[in-house]
Amino acid sequence: MEWLSVFTPQAAQQLAENHKTQQPLKGTSREQDFVPVCKLFLPWAAATWLLTEMSDDGLAFGLSDLGFGSPELGYISMDEIYSVQGPGGLRVEQDLHWTAKHSLSEYASKARAAGRITA
Repeated sequence: MEWLSVFTPQAAQQLAENHKTQQPLKGTSREQDFVPVCKLFLPWAAATWLLTEMSDDGLAFGLSDLGFGSPELGYISMDEIYSVQGPGGLRVEQDLHWTAKHSLSEYASKARAAGRITA
């Protein structure tokens, strides 16, 4: 679970708490629309993730933008993201200066319209 080092303790705790919230099936009208807890990015590429929840085994949920013009909502494997290494051994990072201003569904709607996650 090396990927746990990507998150601040506060973000890791909130992601876990959101995951433990009892919710109906994803995509239904009763699903809770969380505000993203954190933004992850690859420092050398265009990939960005806004995460709202994460299980203990590193399965996160959020908005993914890999830089191809088609951001999407879904589950994300932190093992998979953390395994990607860039120049000089760089790995995925949490944007410590980012604060969510909208719910995840609002970010997703804006991202689909723009073809990328917009701040």
